[in-house]
Amino acid sequence: MPTEGLTIQEVCSLLDLPAPTIRSWERRYGIPAPDRSTGGHRRFSHADVTQLQLMRDEVARGRRPVDAAAWVAAEFARPLPQQEVIDELVAAAQRLDRHEFLGLLDTSVADHGVTVTTCDVVMPALRRIGVAWQAGRCDTAHEHLASEATLAWMHRVTRTDSAPSDAGVILLACGPSDHHSLGLEAFAVLLRERGHDVRMLGPRVPTASLVTAIEGTRASATVVVSHLAVARRAALGSLVAAGRSCPSVYYAGNAFTSRRSRQRVPGTYLGEDFREAADLVTAELSDRKGT
Repeated sequence: MPTEGLTIQEVCSLLDLPAPTIRSWERRYGIPAPDRSTGGHRRFSHADVTQLQLMRDEVARGRRPVDAAAWVAAEFARPLPQQEVIDELVAAAQRLDRHEFLGLLDTSVADHGVTVTTCDVVMPALRRIGVAWQAGRCDTAHEHLASEATLAWMHRVTRTDSAPSDAGVILLACGPSDHHSLGLEAFAVLLRERGHDVRMLGPRVPTASLVTAIEGTRASATVVVSHLAVARRAALGSLVAAGRSCPSVYYAGNAFTSRRSRQRVPGTYLGEDFREAADLVTAELSDRKGT
């Protein structure tokens, strides 16, 4: 993965942001502050791209740009606690060294536990690799190795042998038109760490199949994830159907980032923080069990 920064045209294409908007945010709020090439052209680092992505998403949620910029600046004033191991994971992916990649994750679990490793190591590293891949700055082989090794690690560390939870079964499914399930797999890891009986249905789950799974397991909760705007309508159909037979329905994903996209959507929005989402589901199921 080359280390030189992205051009503004590459960032525009990657984030679907107009170049004038990017220049305006830099000029007005200092978000981001990219380096310049010897010819004076902007070169955006991974951190710069992440700042712009956060700005875009916060503005889409309804925040004023000035408030969104202040929030982003505050977030980036705090260094990532696991930055060193994130850098090492990215480097291992660059070398296509699966053994080292998995070893780094195992060491992180031994030092910090599964939840911290999942939220503060795995997901930031994958986002960084994903940005580089989408921008054409790393090969598909690097991205695929990181994703495959991460999925293998998640299946190994998750508590599939634990006793069924008395809070009931939680079903996790992507919408009928969504095929990106790695984030949902990460969420399954966190829920199982909290003692839940989780059934992963995976990508592109038809609405009828989701209903069949709810009825067959007598699920206490169902989570539907959708990441693409064009896939939102199909996911909404699954949420409506799930709500007819499941006591608790939750949803998440980029397709529901903006407030407008969440209007008249049945169920509870889980947000983008994996830990907070897992804690929310755990608390609600616990409260319901106690009533």
